[in-house]
Amino acid sequence: MKTIGKRGRFFALVARVLLLMVFFLVWEYMAAKKFVDPIMTGRPSGIARFFWNEFFVTGNLVAQLGWTLLAVSGAFILASVLGLFVGMTFVTNPFLDAMLNPIFTALNAMPRIALAPLFLLWFGLGISSKIAIGASLTFFIVFYSTLAGGRSVSQDHIVLARTLGASGTQMFRMFTLPSAVPVIFNGLKLGLMFSLFGVVGGELLASENGLGQTLALLAAAFNTDGVFATIFVLSLVGVAFTSVMNTLENHLLRWR
Repeated sequence: MKTIGKRGRFFALVARVLLLMVFFLVWEYMAAKKFVDPIMTGRPSGIARFFWNEFFVTGNLVAQLGWTLLAVSGAFILASVLGLFVGMTFVTNPFLDAMLNPIFTALNAMPRIALAPLFLLWFGLGISSKIAIGASLTFFIVFYSTLAGGRSVSQDHIVLARTLGASGTQMFRMFTLPSAVPVIFNGLKLGLMFSLFGVVGGELLASENGLGQTLALLAAAFNTDGVFATIFVLSLVGVAFTSVMNTLENHLLRWR
């Protein structure tokens, strides 16, 4: 596979910036000349104005972002801890895996976002229901990544370890866990994004705070500029999550 050097990456960055500039200029022109309805499509200038006012002047978007990030953090931590624990339990206990895995498969097949009204009924409109929705999406991603990672250990290594008299704990610590970590980390990266999706989806349905609730209110008021500005904030959050997780992965898995 061919790769580009620093010069190529620089020109790719410049081309990307120019492409975005052309896109936004055409969008602004089309909306200004009423070739498209600005009520339906918004205008880049209006989006930028809304973003600046709500993020830097009034701070409303910052406050709502804080609520969403708090719920995402709670959902991700809860689901990750449970997913890792249950996944590793299944890896080390084949009987438990054989007994419960079909049940977990059936639960995973349920469209959890369709169960959101039940979560709202059980946990209310506050942050607890958003954590539950996000965690329900993330748990199975982390769980199955842990399961796949635990099963990916080389059988040759297992046979060699047993021949040398390694205990079950030693085999888990020296072979199973190191082999599983890269796959688990991929699951954690994906799980973090699904925590965000679940929380925002729950906020869109019914919530007291959060960017999802802000989106719902803006859409109901036909404030298209505000909707796009809020989506832009969510996109930045997603990019930040991906960058942080990639950096953490490169740091923790540099031994590979």
